[in-house]
Amino acid sequence: MTRLLTKKVPYTFNRAGYYYFSRRVPADLLSHYSYPRIVQGLKTRSAQTAKSRAMVAAAKLDEYWSHLRMADPDLIGCSLLKSGYGSFAQNTQLDVSSATEQCITLPEALDTYVTQKGAGKPKSFEAAAQRACSYLVDACGAKNLAEYTRADALSYRDYLIARGLVGSSVSRVISSIRAVFNFAISEYALDLKNPFVGMYFDKSAGVSKRLPIPIKDIRKVQNQCRLIDDDLRWLVALVSDTGMRLAEGAGLLKTDIILDADIPYISLKPHLWRPLKTTGSQRDIPLVGASLWAAQRLSESFLDSPYAFPRYNRKETTNSNSASAALNKWLHQYVPEGCTMHSFRHSMRDRLRAVECPSDVIDQIGGWATEGVGQGYGKGHDLQVCAKWMNLISA
Repeated sequence: MTRLLTKKVPYTFNRAGYYYFSRRVPADLLSHYSYPRIVQGLKTRSAQTAKSRAMVAAAKLDEYWSHLRMADPDLIGCSLLKSGYGSFAQNTQLDVSSATEQCITLPEALDTYVTQKGAGKPKSFEAAAQRACSYLVDACGAKNLAEYTRADALSYRDYLIARGLVGSSVSRVISSIRAVFNFAISEYALDLKNPFVGMYFDKSAGVSKRLPIPIKDIRKVQNQCRLIDDDLRWLVALVSDTGMRLAEGAGLLKTDIILDADIPYISLKPHLWRPLKTTGSQRDIPLVGASLWAAQRLSESFLDSPYAFPRYNRKETTNSNSASAALNKWLHQYVPEGCTMHSFRHSMRDRLRAVECPSDVIDQIGGWATEGVGQGYGKGHDLQVCAKWMNLISA
């Protein structure tokens, strides 16, 4: 069991649950040590923490051993040095903090960030961090963290723009690379400034405004859903009168659809195959109009599957991208140009505003972040209050 614990944690062994750093002293440097192996407790039971600390310790040793070799009086050419220079190597002291900064590479920083912060997060978290780092290597080359400068950061920004990324995408990528650097600087106690902090770029560049779907077109789409009456149209109808994100609907279990209550509703919660975007996204949504019809059709279908939409849940994660591509292709013939499945979500907010629904109720129905410290207190509005306003917009 101990070998399994330490196999993925280099330079360590595990004793009684705790990790210890262990490294053999190179043969040519044994004269500098009183024992042929360096062993020191890492004061942790966590494999991830042990890995980070062991990598830093190993890097420091490599740097120090390099210094000792350079200080070797038998160094080739020492006899040719001019007077006053011969003692330089022996008198130079290793700056350990500088050595650490020099040795933390971008791949090591990425690995630490993903390992430590990625536990329990969707695959998209790791993919975003890896993508941001690969862009940095393409733009500025692979370097140690201390070697990246502000000029590199600006080149990185310009590289992303030149790739054709819109402002919002540039913002997401830069946020990812900034987070990787910040975490490594904190984790390894590096005396570095993050060069990706405080850069200017136009977040609105190239971003097209998402338009809401007019109510007459929503009714047209809902009528088509009833006529065609298949699982794709059930998903459209479900989203159209709940304001759910498409991925939220596509990843539902049948047991998330509650039809036998006084007020039928969807109990929207995170699943392993489909996490939610934010903690506030977990909510109960009353079923009204087309969404209630779709929920009833779903409850009668796919009796051999626990998923509401089995076609989008055949792998480890809900394939919401496939759902988006298929449904947007069908939807565009019934809605104005520029409108997509996500536009139903914008429309839901406008529809609730039109019946003078309070903003905090709107936020709860849609799972939107609500401003103000006070909004985090209490349980929020009960299902009956939300249903009152939802029934007004479906009438």
